[in-house]
Amino acid sequence: MALTVLTRLAGLAAAAAMFCGSALAQTYQANLGPMPLDAATNKNMLGRGEATASWDGKMLTVNGRFAGLPSPATKAHLFVSPYIGVPGGESFDLTVAPADNGTLSGQFALNAKQAAAFRTGRLYVQIDSQKAPTGNLWGWLLPQHFDAPPDVPQQAPWFLPQLDTPSR
Repeated sequence: MALTVLTRLAGLAAAAAMFCGSALAQTYQANLGPMPLDAATNKNMLGRGEATASWDGKMLTVNGRFAGLPSPATKAHLFVSPYIGVPGGESFDLTVAPADNGTLSGQFALNAKQAAAFRTGRLYVQIDSQKAPTGNLWGWLLPQHFDAPPDVPQQAPWFLPQLDTPSR
């Protein structure tokens, strides 16, 4: 009898965790770096930044900062990508400071397809600038993880986005 009650309670707890898990805020991060470059675009693809995105089950809130652009930022977008690392389409406009050092932000209601793209790491932030009007910095929003500083060996398990991103 006690085992049956415990089994039922464990089942209810598991169901509640699955149901409530999607309602809990999820925070992802992006390391913004230069877009792909070649000899012709190399001098215009400078700067670094970071962004975070929090999803509460209804609204996605994006905030970030950047520095070192070779010219003032002109636009920032949140794109939906087919895969991590692959440029995509369908975008949301972010508010961006028209400066070479500044901030970006935005808040959006996502549909089910867009929410699935967020949870699987297929949303990315892109900042355009005067000298790079089709993209200066970009970075994919992935689950929060530790990044070792430059020139410091990674001590803990490495974050592998294609393996550590939820599949749902």
